[in-house]
Amino acid sequence: MKKYFLLALLLTGSVSLAQDSNFHVYLSFGQSNMEGHAKFEHQDTLGTERFQVLQSVDCPELGREAGKWYTAVPPLSRCDTGLTPTDYFGRTMVQNLPENVKVGVINVAVGGCKIELFDKENYQDYVDTAPDWMMSRINQYNGNPYGHLVDLGKKAQEKGVIKGILLHQGESNTGDEQWPEKVKTVYEDLLKDLNLNADEVPLIAGEMVSEEQGGKCASMNKILAKLPHKIPNAHIVSSEGCEAVDDGLHFSAAGYRELGERYAEKMLPLLK
Repeated sequence: MKKYFLLALLLTGSVSLAQDSNFHVYLSFGQSNMEGHAKFEHQDTLGTERFQVLQSVDCPELGREAGKWYTAVPPLSRCDTGLTPTDYFGRTMVQNLPENVKVGVINVAVGGCKIELFDKENYQDYVDTAPDWMMSRINQYNGNPYGHLVDLGKKAQEKGVIKGILLHQGESNTGDEQWPEKVKTVYEDLLKDLNLNADEVPLIAGEMVSEEQGGKCASMNKILAKLPHKIPNAHIVSSEGCEAVDDGLHFSAAGYRELGERYAEKMLPLLK
């Protein structure tokens, strides 16, 4: 019995030694605003090796393979997506952390989806009724975006330490008073499946396009504000003043830059 205990101890030690405590990893998920709706510009492609992305899908046209780390430049979600808050979250984080700290992100998002798509137990019910245009995106994540995010999270833990979870989702659940409870279920499943501590891994959630920017789903921000009542370590990022485009649903490139910086400004004081 002692022999098996020592073997387990050695194996556990080898895993922890492989992790770099100065490599901070963040999981990003949600719908189209997290996916990245705005076209990125030249300034957005100037990356730094201190900010990395764990590629979520194969993109041969970009020279990227799923499951490998690359310097984080857009697109971060899939091969043809745009600028997301995650881009400027990571850039702002490394600008404000010691030079020996790197930041890595994983972005798994599906435009137009409800939070139910990330429900570990019931996602298939949602997938079974999803429109064809959404299925093409879901299938890039092996038909299960939540499972894909967890698999990538486990791979990331071989190199670094997960420090937080970023969420931008809610437009498709506008008016759903049960949304905070549904998000809590997803958050707690992620903690369990990735062996994370809720006290050490906050959930940072961004608001929908604000009313003053013509946001068609701005009413959802009142429901979003209730999230910390369900998840003690949840924190809300204001979208007030973040520029939006004419559809009233998505941010402009400038809006994504500002929103991403605000995600980082919310996260930085929470780091222990």
